[in-house]
Amino acid sequence: MRILVAHASKYGATEAIAERIAERLREAGHEAEARPVEEVGDTAGYGAFVIGSAVYFGKWLAEAARFVRRHRAELADGRPVWLFSTGPLEAPETVAAEAGEGQDVLADAAPEEIPEFTELLRARGHRVFFGALDPDALGLRDRLVRALPVGRPLLPEGDFRVWPDIDDWAAGIARELARA
Repeated sequence: MRILVAHASKYGATEAIAERIAERLREAGHEAEARPVEEVGDTAGYGAFVIGSAVYFGKWLAEAARFVRRHRAELADGRPVWLFSTGPLEAPETVAAEAGEGQDVLADAAPEEIPEFTELLRARGHRVFFGALDPDALGLRDRLVRALPVGRPLLPEGDFRVWPDIDDWAAGIARELARA
């Protein structure tokens, strides 16, 4: 079974997560490839999908949302689909300490389209992963935001991705596909 890990990434952090998921699926014996959503034309050759996007201002990137809506009929035809989002830019241990008990900060960070996309595609799951930010890679608008007094806390520098969480999630997908 060929698995497509389609992604929309603004500065590369989400792309790296998609590549890691595809790599873990291959290590589990599946044929998987990671591709930007803009490069995906026909979805007919794939038996399963993992679709992810960076999140900005509570939303998936426009190209990822367009991809889901454009391909919704094929993606909802019974082939398994998983979704992931990336974005929170804080150290996981800081978030956990500030959140308090009973609050799932990553689940609370789910973008607004996810309920629609989950229903539309009958997705088997959605995960939010911490992101990464390299200030040298930022575009003009984000550099200007970061230069504001409130900008640095909104766009802190660092790699906050928790690779073992990403690996565990990908392994769960691999196990589910192996059972199918």
